Amino acid sequence: MPPAMFVHCEEFDVPLRAGPDLADVTPQIARIITASGVRLGSAQLTAVGSTASLTTIEYEPGAVEDLKQAIQRLAPPDQPYHHEMTWHDGNGHSHVQAALLGPSLVVPIREGRPKLGTWQQVVLINHDIHARRRGVEVTIIGEV
Repeated sequence: MPPAMFVHCEEFDVPLRAGPDLADVTPQIARIITASGVRLGSAQLTAVGSTASLTTIEYEPGAVEDLKQAIQRLAPPDQPYHHEMTWHDGNGHSHVQAALLGPSLVVPIREGRPKLGTWQQVVLINHDIHARRRGVEVTIIGEV
């Protein structure tokens, strides 16, 4: 008989400053994986909101600052955006930045832990011009 597949869903939220602002959410992901009891599978992560994204990076001050600067170069806030012409809310660049990085990430689970590199952390990013509480939806699928 094949092993039974198990699904565990959970969410958490993180307060972030005006963007781009990053938070290391690896501890929350690891806690949810442990609580699920899944030993082999994957954790599907989604940042909720059109001006939020998820990625991985070495979460140290230099790399974090480099990423923030790169995000600003990809979609600079001082450029004209059609979104702003429509809504006059000043965050057209926030939507573009989030779309370029993407809202979701899949992390493998091996031996009941997230399979990440030694210097690799999962980061949640707020791109909006306002501080936000950003939600992350976590769906874990695998064998217990």
